Amino acid sequence: MISTKGRYALRVMLDLAEQASDNYIPLEEIAQRQGISKKYLEIIIKVLVQNHLLEGHRGKGGGYRLTRPPKDYTVGEILALTEERLAIVSCLSSNSEHCERKPFCHTIPMWEKFEQITHDFFFGITLEDLLNRRLPE
Repeated sequence: MISTKGRYALRVMLDLAEQASDNYIPLEEIAQRQGISKKYLEIIIKVLVQNHLLEGHRGKGGGYRLTRPPKDYTVGEILALTEERLAIVSCLSSNSEHCERKPFCHTIPMWEKFEQITHDFFFGITLEDLLNRRLPE
């Protein structure tokens, strides 16, 4: 399941993409438009800035803005930064303990296929796609 952190990160990125501006957008404005607490947004934005999806500016005229055009961000990229785990089952998670059953598990190929489909889906959708309300075929 995608957490509120992941969903809110997408909303922040879309909000900034909708502004279509080189200006910095104050956190207060984003929080108000999105109906998300400023405190919670600070946590999410910190991750996005540290990973260079956003850049911030302090002081008068400060705020946040995208570092690249909306067409160059994928939903998968954003979710991968904000979600602890995108793996469908724990044994496929990169930080999981070694599963002794994996070598002879009959369901692993199914989970791997499903995970690949999910990955391709999220990494195939850009912020621009979402702004235009269209999903790739």
